[in-house]
Amino acid sequence: MNDTSKTAAGTAGGFQDSASRVDIRPDAPVMRILPAAARPYAELMRLDRPIGTWLLLLPGWWSIAMAAGAPGVSGPGFWTVAWYFLAFGIGAVLMRGAGCTWNDITDRDFDAQVARTATRPIASGQISVKRALLFLGAQMLTALLILLSFNGFAVLMGAGSLLLVFLYPLAKRVTHWPQAVLGLTFNWGALLGWAAVMGELALAPVLLYAAGFFWTLGYDTIYAHQDKEDDAIVGVKSSALALGERTKPFLWVFYGIALTLMTASLIALDAGWPAYLGLLVGAGHLGWQAATVDIHDPADCLAKFRSNRVFGWILLAGLAASGLLATV
Repeated sequence: MNDTSKTAAGTAGGFQDSASRVDIRPDAPVMRILPAAARPYAELMRLDRPIGTWLLLLPGWWSIAMAAGAPGVSGPGFWTVAWYFLAFGIGAVLMRGAGCTWNDITDRDFDAQVARTATRPIASGQISVKRALLFLGAQMLTALLILLSFNGFAVLMGAGSLLLVFLYPLAKRVTHWPQAVLGLTFNWGALLGWAAVMGELALAPVLLYAAGFFWTLGYDTIYAHQDKEDDAIVGVKSSALALGERTKPFLWVFYGIALTLMTASLIALDAGWPAYLGLLVGAGHLGWQAATVDIHDPADCLAKFRSNRVFGWILLAGLAASGLLATV
């Protein structure tokens, strides 16, 4: 069955269908550059929709910036820090791609029934499950080679995230809170970044990891509201379905806890004033999301979800400025 007939079948079954609901972006720059044979694999990695990579990457970059600029600590040199940033960037692309590949393998039957996901490469038959598994292995192996460039403690920390990566797609079948599993997974970089720089853990990155968990609960609940009608029909669970009309009050709770824990992390770090200024500006951004999101408008939910990249960059700028101030 081709993509069009699959989408039509989904619509006939009562699912929402419009061009805006299909999550493949063939007009993305990366898709125009790649040869046709490579495009389904790029779609499988979500290279056409990089927001997930940013949300996976930014906690790691926060943690690197915190460790490299920690007051009273002789951190690594500029080029070493630059390598950490680059390595985490490449690793985030690969691990997000691996996670999406595994997600699409496990969800292929669900995806075929939902208009927004029916054109995904596995659900639409463009890539077989066997080829997807081989591609998954190639991504994981490449990511492992990057991880092995770090110290031994960081290697063990990185390996510790693999169970979470493979559990997330299964969580939505058994709990209304798969977003909690995603929060544990997507913020692992908050621990790994510090471990890569310092070769150990400390209170500041642990608090940052906890903060990221609640941040993810907020933004991914917003994201899940796009699919709540379809999810209810096919039997997929989410926090959006669990919270329903109570979502907006809970966003204030999730984001409030996240900001409190981030503040505690900065205190544990003994960060400089630019880090607190960045967090203050970021708090305004999260408040804007919670106050204005329309949970009944899929387009607005997607826009608010994507805007979390802005929050991430604001916080990173404050942390980087604080670290530079500490070295002056």
